[in-house]
Amino acid sequence: MTLSTLVAAFWAMLPAYLPNNAAVLFGGGSPIDGGREWNGKRLLGDGKTWRGTAAGILVGTLTACGLNRVAAAVEGRTSWSLPRFPLRASVALAAGAMLGDIVGSFLKRRTGRTRGAMAPGLDQLDFVAGALALARLVAPNWFQKTFTRPTVAVVLVVTPLLHVGTNVGAYLLGLKDEPW
Repeated sequence: MTLSTLVAAFWAMLPAYLPNNAAVLFGGGSPIDGGREWNGKRLLGDGKTWRGTAAGILVGTLTACGLNRVAAAVEGRTSWSLPRFPLRASVALAAGAMLGDIVGSFLKRRTGRTRGAMAPGLDQLDFVAGALALARLVAPNWFQKTFTRPTVAVVLVVTPLLHVGTNVGAYLLGLKDEPW
């Protein structure tokens, strides 16, 4: 793994990394599932709200727009190739991250896990799978150019480490009830 691959992977995933953090900070309000159950278990739980989801998508999309401005400002001043984000890719990464997290919550409820219960692997990569899948579907040419095999490999290795670190930080700051 080269430093430029690491930087490109982190840069390309920032619009997908930040939405779940924004959902925690700005969430609350009405749950997406409206309190509905399936086979006696909540569909998603109180942690997945309309406001948090909307905030996450907005923050992720705005992050991509901001990264485009930074990339334009540093163009020619660095040897790194920083990906640019067309609007459709920006929205897809952010919305896909939120959708992946919602699917993860649904799967956790189906397996009897309560809100906040640990699900190793699923907790760290559900939003990545959603973001990459939706970006590939909505912006296939951009996705293929941006997410090369080495870049995806870096994302799959680095993301769990970043996820655990940011969750521990949010827990220590009192923003989360559990450190995972």
